[in-house]
Amino acid sequence: MAKWRPDLDELPTYLCRLGGALAPRIPARLGYALFGWLWSLAARYGPAFPAVWDNVAHVLGPDAPRERRRAVAEGIYRCQGRNYFDVFRLPALSDARIMELVTVRGLEHLDAALALGRGVIIVSAHLGSVETPAHALAARGYPILAVMEHLKPESLYRYMAELRGRRGIEVVPADGLLRSIFRALKANRIVGLVADRDTTESGVVAEFFGAPAWLPDGYAQLAARTGATLVPCFALRRPDDSYEVRVEPPVAPAPEPGPAVSYYMGQVLRVVERYISLYPEQWVMFQPVWKLGEVGF
Repeated sequence: MAKWRPDLDELPTYLCRLGGALAPRIPARLGYALFGWLWSLAARYGPAFPAVWDNVAHVLGPDAPRERRRAVAEGIYRCQGRNYFDVFRLPALSDARIMELVTVRGLEHLDAALALGRGVIIVSAHLGSVETPAHALAARGYPILAVMEHLKPESLYRYMAELRGRRGIEVVPADGLLRSIFRALKANRIVGLVADRDTTESGVVAEFFGAPAWLPDGYAQLAARTGATLVPCFALRRPDDSYEVRVEPPVAPAPEPGPAVSYYMGQVLRVVERYISLYPEQWVMFQPVWKLGEVGF
Protein backbone atom coordinates (compact mmCIF):
# COMPACT_ATOMS: atom_id res chain seq x y z
CA MET A 1 0.00 0.00 0.00
CA ALA A 2 1.49 3.34 -1.06
CA LYS A 3 2.22 5.84 1.67
CA TRP A 4 0.34 9.12 1.63
CA ARG A 5 2.62 12.05 0.94
CA PRO A 6 1.62 15.68 1.27
CA ASP A 7 1.55 17.76 -1.90
CA LEU A 8 4.18 20.39 -1.13
CA ASP A 9 2.97 22.56 -3.98
CA GLU A 10 -0.31 22.95 -2.09
CA LEU A 11 1.40 23.87 1.20
CA PRO A 12 0.87 27.64 0.75
CA THR A 13 -2.85 27.01 0.29
CA TYR A 14 -3.01 24.85 3.42
CA LEU A 15 -1.21 27.50 5.46
CA CYS A 16 -3.44 30.30 4.17
CA ARG A 17 -6.57 28.31 4.90
CA LEU A 18 -5.25 27.72 8.41
CA GLY A 19 -4.64 31.45 8.77
CA GLY A 20 -8.14 32.19 7.49
CA ALA A 21 -9.63 29.80 10.03
CA LEU A 22 -7.60 31.01 13.02
CA ALA A 23 -7.13 34.77 12.53
CA PRO A 24 -10.76 35.80 13.16
CA ARG A 25 -10.67 33.83 16.43
CA ILE A 26 -7.38 35.25 17.77
CA PRO A 27 -7.38 38.46 19.83
CA ALA A 28 -6.06 41.24 17.61
CA ARG A 29 -3.16 42.18 19.86
CA LEU A 30 -1.93 38.59 20.02
CA GLY A 31 -2.42 38.06 16.29
CA TYR A 32 -0.45 41.14 15.28
CA ALA A 33 2.37 40.24 17.66
CA LEU A 34 2.50 36.61 16.47
CA PHE A 35 2.38 37.34 12.75
CA GLY A 36 4.86 40.21 13.12
CA TRP A 37 7.28 37.96 14.99
CA LEU A 38 7.01 35.16 12.41
CA TRP A 39 7.80 37.55 9.56
CA SER A 40 10.66 39.13 11.51
CA LEU A 41 12.33 35.71 11.41
CA ALA A 42 12.20 35.91 7.63
CA ALA A 43 14.19 39.14 7.83
CA ARG A 44 17.06 37.08 9.23
CA TYR A 45 16.73 33.85 7.29
CA GLY A 46 14.47 34.48 4.29
CA PRO A 47 15.77 34.59 0.70
CA ALA A 48 14.08 37.93 -0.09
CA PHE A 49 16.19 40.03 2.30
CA PRO A 50 18.79 41.07 -0.33
CA ALA A 51 16.01 42.50 -2.52
CA VAL A 52 14.48 44.35 0.44
CA TRP A 53 17.93 45.68 1.40
CA ASP A 54 18.53 46.98 -2.12
CA ASN A 55 15.08 48.57 -2.34
CA VAL A 56 15.56 50.32 0.98
CA ALA A 57 18.95 51.62 -0.14
CA HIS A 58 17.35 53.32 -3.15
CA VAL A 59 14.59 54.86 -1.04
CA LEU A 60 16.82 56.14 1.78
CA GLY A 61 19.68 57.21 -0.46
CA PRO A 62 23.41 56.36 -0.45
CA ASP A 63 24.17 58.42 2.66
CA ALA A 64 21.74 56.61 4.96
CA PRO A 65 23.54 54.88 7.86
CA ARG A 66 23.63 51.10 7.74
CA GLU A 67 21.76 50.95 11.05
CA ARG A 68 18.92 53.01 9.57
CA ARG A 69 18.71 50.75 6.52
CA ARG A 70 18.54 47.65 8.69
CA ALA A 71 15.90 49.14 10.98
CA VAL A 72 13.70 50.03 7.99
CA ALA A 73 14.21 46.61 6.37
CA GLU A 74 13.28 44.78 9.56
CA GLY A 75 10.29 47.10 10.03
CA ILE A 76 9.08 46.12 6.55
CA TYR A 77 8.97 42.47 7.57
CA ARG A 78 7.10 43.21 10.78
CA CYS A 79 4.62 45.34 8.85
CA GLN A 80 4.04 42.58 6.32
CA GLY A 81 3.39 40.07 9.09
CA ARG A 82 0.70 42.34 10.49
CA ASN A 83 -0.66 42.80 6.97
CA TYR A 84 -1.12 39.05 6.58
CA PHE A 85 -3.01 38.89 9.84
CA ASP A 86 -5.34 41.51 8.37
CA VAL A 87 -5.65 39.59 5.09
CA PHE A 88 -7.22 36.75 7.07
CA ARG A 89 -9.02 38.89 9.66
CA LEU A 90 -10.62 41.77 7.76
CA PRO A 91 -12.97 39.70 5.54
CA ALA A 92 -14.62 38.30 8.70
CA LEU A 93 -15.35 41.73 10.20
CA SER A 94 -18.61 43.57 9.74
CA ASP A 95 -18.82 46.69 7.60
CA ALA A 96 -19.44 48.71 10.77
CA ARG A 97 -16.29 47.33 12.40
CA ILE A 98 -14.24 48.03 9.25
CA MET A 99 -15.38 51.65 9.32
CA GLU A 100 -14.34 51.89 12.98
CA LEU A 101 -10.85 50.55 12.24
CA VAL A 102 -10.22 52.40 8.97
CA THR A 103 -10.43 56.17 8.68
CA VAL A 104 -10.77 57.38 5.09
CA ARG A 105 -9.58 60.89 4.24
CA GLY A 106 -10.15 62.51 0.87
CA LEU A 107 -13.38 60.80 -0.16
CA GLU A 108 -14.37 64.06 -1.81
CA HIS A 109 -11.62 63.43 -4.38
CA LEU A 110 -13.03 60.00 -5.18
CA ASP A 111 -16.57 61.36 -5.43
CA ALA A 112 -15.40 64.14 -7.75
CA ALA A 113 -13.67 61.58 -9.99
CA LEU A 114 -16.78 59.37 -10.11
CA ALA A 115 -18.89 62.41 -10.97
CA LEU A 116 -16.99 62.67 -14.26
CA GLY A 117 -18.64 59.40 -15.30
CA ARG A 118 -15.65 57.82 -17.03
CA GLY A 119 -14.76 55.24 -14.40
CA VAL A 120 -12.03 55.54 -11.78
CA ILE A 121 -8.71 53.72 -11.53
CA ILE A 122 -7.47 53.77 -7.95
CA VAL A 123 -3.69 53.42 -8.10
CA SER A 124 -2.00 52.25 -4.94
CA ALA A 125 1.30 50.70 -3.92
CA HIS A 126 2.43 47.94 -1.59
CA LEU A 127 2.49 50.52 1.18
CA GLY A 128 0.86 49.70 4.48
CA SER A 129 -1.84 47.29 3.41
CA VAL A 130 -2.82 46.98 -0.25
CA GLU A 131 -5.96 45.08 0.83
CA THR A 132 -7.40 47.69 3.14
CA PRO A 133 -8.53 50.44 0.70
CA ALA A 134 -10.80 47.97 -1.11
CA HIS A 135 -12.38 46.78 2.16
CA ALA A 136 -12.76 50.33 3.46
CA LEU A 137 -14.39 51.63 0.28
CA ALA A 138 -16.59 48.56 -0.27
CA ALA A 139 -17.85 48.83 3.32
CA ARG A 140 -18.96 52.37 2.44
CA GLY A 141 -20.86 51.20 -0.61
CA TYR A 142 -18.40 51.96 -3.41
CA PRO A 143 -18.34 49.39 -6.26
CA ILE A 144 -14.85 47.87 -6.47
CA LEU A 145 -13.09 45.63 -8.96
CA ALA A 146 -9.68 44.53 -7.63
CA VAL A 147 -6.99 43.26 -9.98
CA MET A 148 -5.02 40.57 -8.16
CA GLU A 149 -1.78 38.76 -8.90
CA HIS A 150 -2.50 35.29 -10.29
CA LEU A 151 -0.94 33.33 -7.46
CA LYS A 152 0.30 29.78 -7.80
CA PRO A 153 -0.89 27.12 -7.22
CA GLU A 154 -4.35 27.77 -8.61
CA SER A 155 -5.97 26.67 -5.36
CA LEU A 156 -4.13 29.48 -3.56
CA TYR A 157 -5.36 32.06 -6.06
CA ARG A 158 -8.94 30.83 -5.72
CA TYR A 159 -8.82 30.94 -1.92
CA MET A 160 -7.26 34.40 -1.73
CA ALA A 161 -9.70 35.72 -4.34
CA GLU A 162 -12.53 34.29 -2.23
CA LEU A 163 -11.23 36.11 0.85
CA ARG A 164 -10.86 39.40 -0.99
CA GLY A 165 -14.28 39.11 -2.59
CA ARG A 166 -16.33 38.53 0.55
CA ARG A 167 -17.40 42.20 0.83
CA GLY A 168 -18.86 42.26 -2.66
CA ILE A 169 -15.50 43.13 -4.24
CA GLU A 170 -15.08 41.67 -7.73
CA VAL A 171 -11.64 40.08 -8.10
CA VAL A 172 -9.97 39.36 -11.45
CA PRO A 173 -6.46 38.00 -12.18
CA ALA A 174 -3.81 40.43 -13.41
CA ASP A 175 -3.01 38.14 -16.34
CA GLY A 176 -6.64 37.60 -17.33
CA LEU A 177 -8.75 39.14 -20.05
CA LEU A 178 -9.28 42.89 -19.89
CA ARG A 179 -12.98 42.61 -20.70
CA SER A 180 -14.04 42.78 -17.03
CA ILE A 181 -11.92 45.86 -16.42
CA PHE A 182 -13.25 47.71 -19.46
CA ARG A 183 -16.79 46.77 -18.51
CA ALA A 184 -16.30 48.06 -14.95
CA LEU A 185 -14.89 51.38 -16.13
CA LYS A 186 -17.66 51.81 -18.67
CA ALA A 187 -20.16 51.31 -15.83
CA ASN A 188 -18.36 54.07 -13.87
CA ARG A 189 -17.04 51.68 -11.25
CA ILE A 190 -13.71 51.71 -9.41
CA VAL A 191 -10.83 49.50 -10.55
CA GLY A 192 -7.88 48.97 -8.19
CA LEU A 193 -4.31 48.59 -9.52
CA VAL A 194 -0.80 49.02 -8.15
CA ALA A 195 2.04 51.11 -9.52
CA ASP A 196 5.08 49.52 -7.88
CA ARG A 197 5.15 45.85 -8.89
CA ASP A 198 4.82 44.18 -12.27
CA THR A 199 3.32 40.71 -11.84
CA THR A 200 2.69 39.97 -15.52
CA GLU A 201 6.17 40.69 -16.96
CA SER A 202 4.66 43.34 -19.20
CA GLY A 203 6.02 46.44 -17.50
CA VAL A 204 8.43 49.14 -18.61
CA VAL A 205 11.54 50.89 -17.37
CA ALA A 206 10.69 54.17 -15.65
CA GLU A 207 12.50 56.59 -13.36
CA PHE A 208 11.78 55.84 -9.71
CA PHE A 209 13.66 57.53 -6.89
CA GLY A 210 16.08 58.90 -9.47
CA ALA A 211 17.08 55.57 -11.03
CA PRO A 212 15.67 53.29 -13.79
CA ALA A 213 13.27 50.73 -12.34
CA TRP A 214 11.06 47.98 -13.77
CA LEU A 215 7.44 48.96 -13.09
CA PRO A 216 3.93 48.22 -14.36
CA ASP A 217 2.24 50.65 -16.73
CA GLY A 218 -1.21 49.02 -16.96
CA TYR A 219 -3.00 51.78 -15.04
CA ALA A 220 -1.50 54.42 -17.37
CA GLN A 221 -2.37 52.41 -20.48
CA LEU A 222 -5.96 52.04 -19.28
CA ALA A 223 -6.31 55.73 -18.47
CA ALA A 224 -4.92 56.71 -21.86
CA ARG A 225 -7.16 54.27 -23.70
CA THR A 226 -10.46 54.70 -21.82
CA GLY A 227 -10.29 58.23 -20.40
CA ALA A 228 -10.81 56.85 -16.89
CA THR A 229 -9.69 59.08 -14.03
CA LEU A 230 -6.59 58.09 -12.04
CA VAL A 231 -6.81 58.56 -8.27
CA PRO A 232 -3.79 57.67 -6.07
CA CYS A 233 -4.80 56.03 -2.78
CA PHE A 234 -2.82 54.52 0.10
CA ALA A 235 -3.64 52.70 3.36
CA LEU A 236 -1.19 53.55 6.14
CA ARG A 237 -0.88 51.49 9.30
CA ARG A 238 -1.06 53.43 12.55
CA PRO A 239 0.90 52.48 15.68
CA ASP A 240 -2.25 50.90 17.18
CA ASP A 241 -2.74 48.79 14.01
CA SER A 242 -5.75 50.76 12.83
CA TYR A 243 -5.53 52.36 9.37
CA GLU A 244 -5.77 55.69 7.67
CA VAL A 245 -6.68 55.53 3.99
CA ARG A 246 -5.64 58.65 2.11
CA VAL A 247 -7.30 59.43 -1.21
CA GLU A 248 -5.27 61.92 -3.23
CA PRO A 249 -6.69 64.42 -5.75
CA PRO A 250 -7.33 62.96 -9.22
CA VAL A 251 -4.52 63.12 -11.77
CA ALA A 252 -5.25 65.79 -14.38
CA PRO A 253 -5.96 64.48 -17.90
CA ALA A 254 -2.92 64.10 -20.14
CA PRO A 255 -2.19 67.20 -22.22
CA GLU A 256 -2.53 66.96 -25.97
CA PRO A 257 -0.50 66.39 -27.98
CA GLY A 258 1.90 64.29 -25.97
CA PRO A 259 2.68 60.76 -24.76
CA ALA A 260 -0.20 60.10 -22.36
CA VAL A 261 1.18 56.87 -20.85
CA SER A 262 4.50 58.38 -19.77
CA TYR A 263 2.67 61.46 -18.46
CA TYR A 264 0.33 59.39 -16.30
CA MET A 265 3.15 57.22 -15.00
CA GLY A 266 5.22 60.26 -14.08
CA GLN A 267 2.33 61.90 -12.23
CA VAL A 268 1.46 58.76 -10.26
CA LEU A 269 5.03 57.71 -9.46
CA ARG A 270 5.86 61.11 -7.98
CA VAL A 271 2.98 60.66 -5.51
CA VAL A 272 4.08 57.09 -4.75
CA GLU A 273 7.64 58.30 -4.10
CA ARG A 274 6.37 60.91 -1.66
CA TYR A 275 4.42 58.39 0.38
CA ILE A 276 7.18 55.76 0.41
CA SER A 277 9.68 58.43 1.50
CA LEU A 278 7.43 59.31 4.44
CA TYR A 279 6.72 55.69 5.44
CA PRO A 280 9.62 53.55 4.15
CA GLU A 281 9.15 50.88 6.83
CA GLN A 282 5.66 50.22 5.44
CA TRP A 283 6.75 49.65 1.83
CA VAL A 284 6.36 45.86 1.81
CA MET A 285 8.17 45.16 -1.45
CA PHE A 286 10.06 41.85 -1.48
CA GLN A 287 10.99 41.75 -5.17
CA PRO A 288 13.91 43.65 -6.72
CA VAL A 289 12.65 46.89 -8.27
CA TRP A 290 15.89 48.39 -9.55
CA LYS A 291 17.92 45.25 -10.38
CA LEU A 292 16.64 45.15 -13.94
CA GLY A 293 18.51 41.98 -14.87
CA GLU A 294 16.61 40.10 -12.15
CA VAL A 295 13.18 41.10 -13.45
CA GLY A 296 13.70 40.13 -17.06
CA PHE A 297 15.06 43.34 -18.60
